[in-house]
Amino acid sequence: MPHAHEAGWAHADGALRGPSWLRQPADPNQLVQHLWSTTARKVDGALEVGGVRLTDLVAEHGSPAYVLDEADFRARARAFRDAFSAYDVFYAGKAFLCTTTARWVGEEGLNLDVCSGGELTVAERAGFDMARAGFHGNNKTVAELRRAVALGVGRIIVDSFVEIERLAAVVAELGATARVMVRVTAGVEAHTHEYIATAHEDQKFGFSITAGDAFEAVRRVEAAPGLELLGLHSHIGSQIFDSSGFEVAARRVLALQARISEELGTTLPEMDLGGGFGIAYTTQDDPSDPSQLATEMSKIVEHECRGLGIPQPRLSIEPGRAIVGPSMCTVYEVGTVKEVELDGGARRTYVSVDGGMSDNVRTALYDADYSCTLASRASEAPPTLSRVVGMHCEAGDIVVKDEFLPSDLVPGDLVAVPGTGAYCRSMASNYNHALRPPVIAVRDGATRVVLRRETVDDLLATDVGAAGGQPSG
Repeated sequence: MPHAHEAGWAHADGALRGPSWLRQPADPNQLVQHLWSTTARKVDGALEVGGVRLTDLVAEHGSPAYVLDEADFRARARAFRDAFSAYDVFYAGKAFLCTTTARWVGEEGLNLDVCSGGELTVAERAGFDMARAGFHGNNKTVAELRRAVALGVGRIIVDSFVEIERLAAVVAELGATARVMVRVTAGVEAHTHEYIATAHEDQKFGFSITAGDAFEAVRRVEAAPGLELLGLHSHIGSQIFDSSGFEVAARRVLALQARISEELGTTLPEMDLGGGFGIAYTTQDDPSDPSQLATEMSKIVEHECRGLGIPQPRLSIEPGRAIVGPSMCTVYEVGTVKEVELDGGARRTYVSVDGGMSDNVRTALYDADYSCTLASRASEAPPTLSRVVGMHCEAGDIVVKDEFLPSDLVPGDLVAVPGTGAYCRSMASNYNHALRPPVIAVRDGATRVVLRRETVDDLLATDVGAAGGQPSG
């Protein structure tokens, strides 16, 4: 986690110059193309996505709004499907899920990973084939497990000994069977934020390989009537660019698989290496494409299996961010532009917009970096280092920590932030009683609302005193 300078943020290294990787652009109107969805472009200075000018989109649907590039989403899904043709590819719905995207995932030939009863319901309402769904979660309730089994979910990833007992009782009650994967922690320290690194030992997910819990979990699943053991599941974290973490995880998981084969006489047919593939949020990020990932990961598993003398299991992966992340941007309207003079005469420009941490909490939660651009017009003004902030009553309500924007930015301008498809709408809140923005799909010059903007009635629907009566008690 980053630590503030003891004399305040303005004194920290790079506070007024921006981070070392951020370069002042020759033309602040120009898009850094690899940060955006493939159809994004500037037309006379105005940003266009999917053939739709964002000025027109905001005129019709208001701001802020999430803009989802359908063609880009589908193309990224197909790229993973084709590159990992020998794998089962599960789209990680937690990144962003609605009935529309669930249908796109199915139409593009991917499976779907859900991790709550709510996500399971979205998949069901979308008509998704439940045999192609996987169900994650470290604390699934009996009701959720019962529903998953009744719906015929293709695999349930168990995460604790208690859950194995719960699931065994559910299948006995329903007279059914459940296909199971055992989530293991491989002790890998992924080079990512502490909160999204998920394979080191001191965290809530899975069974420890080194402590022996993983082997015991496999033994219990094998012994439980009605539970069919498919294999082991490992996930090392999120926003990962280095395949070396997957190599270490695969080596440790496959070593466990070899032990299971030797001591229990069980050959596990499948193995899941999880997801966590990084995307480019800013120019400092350099993600691998799906073909490169597939080549590297296949070589890793093939080499380890050969060395252990065990058959290679059928592999699966779970990309979420890598598909939907770059496919969406968020458009905001500028409300105020303020220059703040700091100690020593330095100045910082604050650009306040009509959204913030309620629609993108990642900057506050993970210290995440984002980029942005002026989306409504061209500018001939020189660029100035700016900080884009939200409307909420929090000093940490920052959308983009540092970006060069035209120095003539004024209220009413639109700015757009790329790479907001993953964990922005899915983690959105009503903080300060904000209304969550809509998700507008764009394609071939047309817009389609896939999640409508919340209304005040939505906001007050659970407030029992909002009907005008006096609160009881």
